[in-house]
This record gives sequence, structure tokens and C-alpha cells, in this order.
Amino acid sequence: MSKKDNPKENDRAEELEFLENEVSESEILDQEAEQESVDDALGILQDEFKREKDRYVRLFAEFENYKKRTARERIDLFKTAGEDVITSLLPVLDDFGRALKELEKGDDDGHYKGVELIYNKLKETLRSKGLEMIDVKAGDPFDAEMHEAISQIAAPDKKLKGKIIDVVENGYSLGGKIIRYPKVVIGQ
Repeated sequence: MSKKDNPKENDRAEELEFLENEVSESEILDQEAEQESVDDALGILQDEFKREKDRYVRLFAEFENYKKRTARERIDLFKTAGEDVITSLLPVLDDFGRALKELEKGDDDGHYKGVELIYNKLKETLRSKGLEMIDVKAGDPFDAEMHEAISQIAAPDKKLKGKIIDVVENGYSLGGKIIRYPKVVIGQ
């Protein structure tokens, strides 16, 4: 008997073929659902990765800015680290200058040379630490941001009106920052 002759076997073969197709379709649907699930999970992971990467880049940039800022602050601190000590030594430097002027008037050359030696040594030591004298002389124009006017007198010449007549006390800067303004007399 052939398969065509046996209707039960034909039905059974069709039923098996139908079941195989059903199983294949359900497997395909399951695989598609799994693929969608994997795609969704992958999308979520990619979003999370982007967020973490962005966070990392921002944190890295913040840290680099912090390093630059602290390096700048450290350099500024080193420039002006001894500002208090140097500021307290400025009157001593001024006294040495006045002493030299007085000794110049006398006849004792030995005292003058000794005081001059100490004065120059102190001046050079302070200069090596970053102290610079602000160059101001009579006849320079008065600048309120750079000079401290302690007095005004009648100008002996019309050309000296609004200009510096005399420098009473020298000014100094340390590391580019003015620590004492030059005290001057200006002409009216």
C-alpha cells in the first residue's frame, strides 16, 4: 500500500508537517522576541556607556583644570612667599640709604665704604628674592595707580605741573606685585 492509498498516513504526515511548521514559526517568533530583547538591552547599555563616557570626560577635564589652577597658585605663592619678611626689611633698606647720604657728607671714607658694602649686599639679596625697585624720578608724570602723593606744592616751573617734584620714599614690587608704592611730592 502506498502512502497515497493510506489516508491515515497522509493525514498524519500532513499533521507532522503542520506541527513542524508551527514549531518553526514559534521558534522564529521566540528568536525574534529574544533578538528584540537583546537589541533593547544593547541600546540601554550603549546609552549607559555614553553617559559614563561623558561623565568620565567631564571629570577628567575638571581634574586637568584643578591641576592647572593649583600649579598657578603654587607659582604665585612662591613668587610672594617672603612678602611679609621683605616688606618688614624695606625700612632697614631705606635707613641704609639715608645713612649713606649722611656719610657721603663726612670725611670718613672707611665708614662710608663699610655701610655701602652692607647696603649693596642687602639690596642684592632682596633682589635675588624677586624684589625690584620701582623707577621714579623728578619730572615723571604722576600716575595715581603707581604713585602715592603725600604732598602737593607749587610747581617751580610750568612744565612740572601735575608731575613729580620729589621722591620721598622709593616704591618696590615683588614678583610683579607692588608691595609699597613710591611716596612722591607733586607740583600744582
